[in-house]
Order: sequence, then C-alpha cells, then structure tokens
Amino acid sequence: MLPLRLARSALFAAVCVTLAALAHWFADGTLPGPGHLALGAGLVTAGAAALAGRERAPVPIAVLLGSAQVLLHALFSWHAAPAPMPPGHRPATDIGMVLCHLTATLVTGWWLARGETALWALLRRLAVRLLLVLPSCPVYPLTPPAPAYRSPGGPYDSVLRHAVVRRGPPLPAAL
Repeated sequence: MLPLRLARSALFAAVCVTLAALAHWFADGTLPGPGHLALGAGLVTAGAAALAGRERAPVPIAVLLGSAQVLLHALFSWHAAPAPMPPGHRPATDIGMVLCHLTATLVTGWWLARGETALWALLRRLAVRLLLVLPSCPVYPLTPPAPAYRSPGGPYDSVLRHAVVRRGPPLPAAL
C-alpha cells in the first residue's frame, strides 16, 4: 500500500503548501520562492507519508494540519523580503497571518476529513468484494495426498517386521 500512501501524502502536501502560500500572499503581500515551496512540499510530504498508514479522525487531522501550517509559516517567513505594497495598502499584522493560516488549516482539514472517510469506505468495500470472490476460487493442495494402500516391501516393512505389539483390546470391566 506504499503507492497509495505516497499518493495521499503528495496530494495532502500540495494542498497544504498551496493554501499556506496563498495565505502568506494574502496576509503579507509576498509569495514564497520556488525553493521554499519545494522544501515545504518535501517536508510536509515526508511527515504525511510517515503518518498516512491508517485512517485518522478529524481532530488529529486538524492538529497535524495546524502543525504543518506552523512549519510552513516559519519556512515561508524565513528570509522573506517584503514586496512593495500599492499606495493605501498596508501589510496585515500577525493576527491577520494567524487567521489566514487558521483558515487554510480549517479548509484543508475539512477537505481531508471528507477525503479520508471516502477513501477508507471505498477500500473497505473493495476488501469485502475481494473476500466474497476469493472463496469461490478452487484451492488445490500443494502436495498430493498419501496413498491409502502401501504395497508390500515398502520402506517401513523392515522396521515393523520385528516390532512387538503388546496392546490389544481392553479388558472387560470388573464387576
């Protein structure tokens, strides 16, 4: 399931980094450089791939997204030079930046929670269908069964010829 995990992680990273970059552009007036976007996408993809092994509830998804947004904010703010602003327009304060990242987190969280639910429901349905199909397939044993009759002179005759069997039928019960 590694390809599915990597695809989910890459899609999550693409949406998360895009929303964080747009939030930075909206709140600060600067877009992160391509190097920062690539580094952010790589970090988020690696973190998401490590955590994408099972279905997550909406609250842990929101916490993980919030952590990713904090990481991306720090990365995008690092060495960012402010862009020239048009007259009469001033950059947003830190509260505006926090609100933009929070909005990106909520939008991405809602989208991911819905996607997770749909994906895991689809995988469960496919597993049920697969299990319904498997019993109808014939199963052949790997080794042929031992023959019921052994011809005389087989490999065990020399051993059993001298064996003394002292066990017989049980004695009648004493009254």
